Amino acid sequence: MAKIAFIGIGVMGGPMAAHLSRAGHDVTVYNRTKSKSEKWVAAYGGAYANSPAEATENAQIAISCVGNDDDLSAVTMGRDGAFSTLQKGGLFIDHTTVSAQIARQLSVEAQGRNIHVVDAPVSGGQAGAENGQLSIMCGGSKEAFVAAEIIMTHYAARIVHVGGPGAGQTTKMCNQIAIAGVLEGLSEALRFAQVSKLDLDKVYEAISGGAAQSWQMDNRWETMAKDEFDFGFAVDWMRKDLGLALAEARTNGSTLPVAALVDQFYAEIQVAGGGRHDTSSLVSRLPKGRS
Repeated sequence: MAKIAFIGIGVMGGPMAAHLSRAGHDVTVYNRTKSKSEKWVAAYGGAYANSPAEATENAQIAISCVGNDDDLSAVTMGRDGAFSTLQKGGLFIDHTTVSAQIARQLSVEAQGRNIHVVDAPVSGGQAGAENGQLSIMCGGSKEAFVAAEIIMTHYAARIVHVGGPGAGQTTKMCNQIAIAGVLEGLSEALRFAQVSKLDLDKVYEAISGGAAQSWQMDNRWETMAKDEFDFGFAVDWMRKDLGLALAEARTNGSTLPVAALVDQFYAEIQVAGGGRHDTSSLVSRLPKGRS
């Protein structure tokens, strides 16, 4: 049993921390909204802290799942940050989707404190977190990854060590770039089928078993056809993630024309009030054709 601090218990972090508690680990949670911490402890046991530093005091492992670069910097390197109290030789796992730059910065900062760091963004959404079926892409030293993998198996179905510090984050960018392109293609295909007055169930049956098949098709075709988007991974979050990818592309010299275009399509959806809608709401931009 390990003494673990879990920082950030939102829709993703909360279920992940719960898996650790059920596995018998001693979990202390911290969340900016104290009521969420209190509710989590009432449901799963353990304890809650009033700051990241308090949560990681005497902890062997700290895990974070927060919002963005600034949040991650604050909970790690801030005045009451986790790095100030996490044990020397301890392990820090970050599941936030952030820039590769801050992931590399944290690794350097941690070296001076003898802390092992793994940048480990996830894919699989809230359902994946709740069911313990997340896919996790990891960056960091081999030693750090081996230690982190033992813990992450409690809530992940696939864990891959991609490379050094920041590699997990750049791999997550690859994931979001691919999803953006798939969703735009899926949106156009579905609207094309509607305009052609095809039976959408039959179209799905026909094409989902071939080269066009994707997770997005299997899990979003039906809801997209019904214009249902009040669930899932929000457009606001996707724009944040695509922004990270586009910024990294400017740094590494790669070209992302489709990702940039889809990012602007999502901007239109935000302006229309759909920022909290699922990313499959991309289809809502496209007309259904003449009535």
